[in-house]
Amino acid sequence: MSVQQNDKQSSPTDKRKYQTIMPETDDGWWESVLAEEQRHVASIHHATVPKTKDSSQTKMTESNPIVEPVQINWDLVKDMYSNDRILAMKVTGHNRGGLLVEGDGLSGFIPFSHLIGLAGKELETDRELSLETYVGKTLSVKVIECVPGDGRVVFSERAALSEPGKRAELFHNLEKGDQVAGTVTNITDFGVFVDIGGVEGLIHISELSWGRVSHPKQIVSLGEEIKVQVLDISAERCRVALSLKQLTPNPWERAETEFGEGQILPAVVTSVLSYGAFARLDAGVEGLIHASEMPLESAQTPRDILLDGQSVQVRVLHLDAGHQRLGLSMRLGSE
Repeated sequence: MSVQQNDKQSSPTDKRKYQTIMPETDDGWWESVLAEEQRHVASIHHATVPKTKDSSQTKMTESNPIVEPVQINWDLVKDMYSNDRILAMKVTGHNRGGLLVEGDGLSGFIPFSHLIGLAGKELETDRELSLETYVGKTLSVKVIECVPGDGRVVFSERAALSEPGKRAELFHNLEKGDQVAGTVTNITDFGVFVDIGGVEGLIHISELSWGRVSHPKQIVSLGEEIKVQVLDISAERCRVALSLKQLTPNPWERAETEFGEGQILPAVVTSVLSYGAFARLDAGVEGLIHASEMPLESAQTPRDILLDGQSVQVRVLHLDAGHQRLGLSMRLGSE
């Protein structure tokens, strides 16, 4: 993928001014958005190991280790990681989170989402059957995370698609605020992974749109080429935080000038709930239509009269742009 960076000739004053409006990220942010991957890695001790010659199937647990773990050569792991090298690893077992792999002086885990053939298919395939087909195979992978203190090594088959050294080159040139082109490689409940040319960045679900997003697949599709903005870079942890919504104006900043209380506007229903429905205005902001502001008959609920994607007319009840809150009504009269 090509990297299209911002104009590096802009003045220091302009750059400082620009960076002050960038959303802040910290370790707590990273921990929360990568929770799914961490749960997968944490479950490594409950992986299914291959059938033995007597065809018995066993589980690897703390009380029944079944096999002695490979003694990890941490110097080798660090070298593979720092030099962004590709290596071959044999699949020895699996769990719902992904695959266990081993090599000479190496052992670790490949998350489900980092398998080329299965990424984006978490809900479309039988994980156990899909992962079982990998056992015994040798995969080309890269080390994407190594934590000696926790005894954790995480590999990625998808990262190995880029040539060795590409990651270091990209991290050297990448800066916060850069706009880059990439390809959507995986869609999860918590966000979207994007290959930006040798490194996968993450768009957290909160950075996909200025409006509410029930699931990232509503915004992007697997394999889609998109442009994103870099929010944060952690080269030592091989992580890049990205945003899609930062490339478009924040509609809440102009909401108070574009419409006011009492105005009647067209809207599209985005989510129907038991207590009401959310609807998006043409301006790009989303508001709540409470059930009490709907023309419901006795015993009816919002789901009886509204559907996702339905076009409706609404009246603005109240607007709090600062807190991004908008109250709407389907009762178009002033009372």
